[in-house]
Amino acid sequence: MTERPDGNGAVKAHAPKHKAPTPDERTDLAKPKEGEPVSPLEREEYIDEEALIAEYEAEKPARRLSGTPGLLIKIGGAGLSLLALYWVFNPMPTQFYLPLFLGIGLSLTFLVYRGWGRSESAKAKKSGDNPGIVDWVLALVALVPFLYIISDWDGFFRRAITPTYLDLAMGVIAILVTLEASRRTVGILVPLVVVGFFAYASFGSFVPAPFNTSSFDWVRLVGHNVMGTQGLFGVPTDVAATYIILFTIYGAVLGASGATKFFIDLSFSAFGQSKSGPGRTVTLAGFLLGTVSGSGVATTVTLGGISWPLLRKAGYPKEHGGAILAAAGIGAIMSPPTLGAAAFIIAALLGVSYLQVLIWATIPTVLYYFGIILAIEMDARRFKTKAVDFDVKPVGKLLLRFGYHFSSLVAIVVFMAMGMTPFRAVVYATILAFALSFLDRESWMTPRRIFDALATGATGALSVIPVMAAAGLIVGVMTLTGLGLKLANIIVDFAGGSLLLTAIFSAISVILLGLAVPVTASFIISWVIIGPALQDVGVPAYAAAMFIFYYSVLSEVSPPTALSPFAASAITGGKPIQTMWLTWRYTLSAFLVPFIFVLSGPGVGLLLQGGIGTIALAFGVSLLAVGALAVATGAWLFGPARWPERLLLGLGSLPMLVMEPMYIAIGVGIIAVGVVVHLLGLKLHGKDTPTDAGGSTSGATLPGGAGTAGATAVDGAPATGSRGPRPADSA
Repeated sequence: MTERPDGNGAVKAHAPKHKAPTPDERTDLAKPKEGEPVSPLEREEYIDEEALIAEYEAEKPARRLSGTPGLLIKIGGAGLSLLALYWVFNPMPTQFYLPLFLGIGLSLTFLVYRGWGRSESAKAKKSGDNPGIVDWVLALVALVPFLYIISDWDGFFRRAITPTYLDLAMGVIAILVTLEASRRTVGILVPLVVVGFFAYASFGSFVPAPFNTSSFDWVRLVGHNVMGTQGLFGVPTDVAATYIILFTIYGAVLGASGATKFFIDLSFSAFGQSKSGPGRTVTLAGFLLGTVSGSGVATTVTLGGISWPLLRKAGYPKEHGGAILAAAGIGAIMSPPTLGAAAFIIAALLGVSYLQVLIWATIPTVLYYFGIILAIEMDARRFKTKAVDFDVKPVGKLLLRFGYHFSSLVAIVVFMAMGMTPFRAVVYATILAFALSFLDRESWMTPRRIFDALATGATGALSVIPVMAAAGLIVGVMTLTGLGLKLANIIVDFAGGSLLLTAIFSAISVILLGLAVPVTASFIISWVIIGPALQDVGVPAYAAAMFIFYYSVLSEVSPPTALSPFAASAITGGKPIQTMWLTWRYTLSAFLVPFIFVLSGPGVGLLLQGGIGTIALAFGVSLLAVGALAVATGAWLFGPARWPERLLLGLGSLPMLVMEPMYIAIGVGIIAVGVVVHLLGLKLHGKDTPTDAGGSTSGATLPGGAGTAGATAVDGAPATGSRGPRPADSA
């Protein structure tokens, strides 16, 4: 599941004024005419990015607001952003600021997100999608308990042990509106999980050992979760009201200042006209957009709307092109300096600076994109893709004219290195992005753009705010009942104290949890349960936190809730399920990297911890392991790779996860044997195309029914798969 933690504004699309085309129509429009250079700027004419982001960004799509209601909600969003900015320079007591922020955020959520889906007749009639009377009433009700809290915030929190009846009533309303807001943004599962935890706390004495606990009445539950700092107003809500909202504002301003356009143009220009250039272009663009986005779906959609014509003309089948887009987009959640919301949680939980989290994330991010680049290089050879002309300026001219857009990204890191809080650092970086916008007449931050950026910054965080509050309730129940420590002990006992088994069980648990709740909630819950388990078997706290973070993110790739691949398939017209599985293959190496920094001491070199030698060893061995695994899944080395060498290289990558000399030697030996087998196979059989990684011959039919570009392409466009050629293709 996905939420939109930051950078919403950086990917805000200009919605077309005509009817959004169907996937097939989008694909036809995306097909470049023969001999025409591809322009990365002509995307609004054939794809409604805003609609796709709204549909796939969360489990429940946001409304398409218009008229007076839309203006009022924009004013509310701008007000919420101004409140957050005011807090940075004029700090308020946490017990006052968090209820005020959460009350406004939940109230806006009821207006921006529907309580139920739209009927087909309403969609067909194009009837209004603005809030109804029930939504406005709920928006007002959501304000009531939080206004009550801030009216006497000091007394309210002091009465946590002996609340009044009115305190309890307001606490219950606050919990209910939080659950309903989270249902509207990410679906019914998160509220059900919260209700399940509350039921456990209420009837814990009836639960069999070892899960049994004391039973708590509603006075204790409300007092702990609403009138204390361990539940509704705990770390998750605090992160939403500080880190997340400020980074969404920054992303909105940076996007409005023209940075998004520059990043994409630079990516299109950087790789020239090589056969693998289109795939590399998409990967670089995904990384650059991800540095300010932090949202996998938003980055995928923005990237796909521009890059799919390029990939199509180069010869990529629909499903493979969609998988490249999704894999590059998902990397946004891992890309410094704007990581996903869970990274902010790490800084808050471990009591370290956000800059330290960025340092930990640097090498794993490089390895993630390295694996994707290798897969792209192999695909370029297997599909015999062709070079495509780019209608963009040379790299040097782009950097000379618009390279200043990198300044604010660098400034965030520099400001934090100088000792600033991340809050002030990102605000000053936002001011810098605002000032630099005046270097380009088309991107001047006019009063209207400033207002829109402030509104977008707040509304972009609305899908996260209720989920963070709900996750806080879950954490509150766990701390009250001690359930987290009990589950951690069970995991360690079940693994027999084995570090390897504990890590495997932990990874599986995080991925499974990610099927039910979004990334941030998955991380928070997993940290309470799995964090202690990993630390019990000797894993440092920071390594355990990063391990859980990466597996929370990688749940985005795992079926059945891989929203980024589904969004990509909506753009390419490919089959969603096959696109999802291919995305999983492209990112498979990333599933192994987190094991490196928990299975042995030297492995923490991947997090830039330890001496230079430790870091160099961990990085070098990891590059070899990722490369070997890429060959195993990509079916190419010096030529087409067959199953024997693919199996050997895949097996050889596994021992190298343990950064000990003996295991490294074993892994290198197996990989060396695989390379020898590969070279002998090429000598004996030549470079005949073997069965590809998708399970079919590259010279016949690709996954999803698309033919190989080298065999069936017409003017560089691959066959259209099971749907058969369309008139545009036949022509």
